Amino acid sequence: MTPLVVGQVLSPEYSLGLVALSFVISFFGSLVALICAGRMVGADGKPNLAIVACAAVALGGIGIWSMHFIGMLAYRLPFGISYNMPITIVSLVAAILISGIALYLAGGRAKFSRSGWLAGSLLAGLGVCVMHYMGMFAMNMRATMSFDPGMVALSVVIAITAAAAALWLAFNLRKLSHQVAAAAVMGVAVCTMHYVGMSAASMICTAAAPVDALTLGGSYMGLTVFGTAGAVLIFIYWVVTGSSLDAPATAARQRVRPS
Repeated sequence: MTPLVVGQVLSPEYSLGLVALSFVISFFGSLVALICAGRMVGADGKPNLAIVACAAVALGGIGIWSMHFIGMLAYRLPFGISYNMPITIVSLVAAILISGIALYLAGGRAKFSRSGWLAGSLLAGLGVCVMHYMGMFAMNMRATMSFDPGMVALSVVIAITAAAAALWLAFNLRKLSHQVAAAAVMGVAVCTMHYVGMSAASMICTAAAPVDALTLGGSYMGLTVFGTAGAVLIFIYWVVTGSSLDAPATAARQRVRPS
């Protein structure tokens, strides 16, 4: 192996297996979020906040954040990379909260709102970018980062466009076949934003990594995140479709059913 030199610009590589897993988890997270979105508002016009929360976890926590973190783990440099735990946790919470607010703005009332959709799209797109770059700054490694402003701007545009498409699809598609196709589009969009954002950074070798006692890392972290995210998605799908959370909406539909 060629010895590293301080100040050297590093050439990253990617684990193609983890790249594939990042798309798969984004697809399934988006799909479950779409299914949840169709059940967010009951026949009485009131939002079911429990289902809004499930949709937020599915979209923000799984479809976006888990995809992002697995994509980060797919990023390989000539030395080990770990991740600052507090920043990583904050980025996860931010992704879920922002997704929940965006979903509520777009369709958490009696009907889909164009003004709410636009506000939610802007909030979600900018929120995804903040979460993404927080995740990059959580990297604990023997390198510093410099960014290409043009590529950063492109990642922001992609994020807002993807968020707008995701929110529109979430509240305007009802057939499962359409939702599957939409989830695939959303997965591609989220992954594109992530990998464009990663390509915006140039990694410059330093003498040593910063000292950070609270870090995450390990050879099997990607598979661990994928497995955990998958289990959470299965639980959300089971709870939402199985129906303890859908009970208020069902009761409302029964009350308004003509005798």
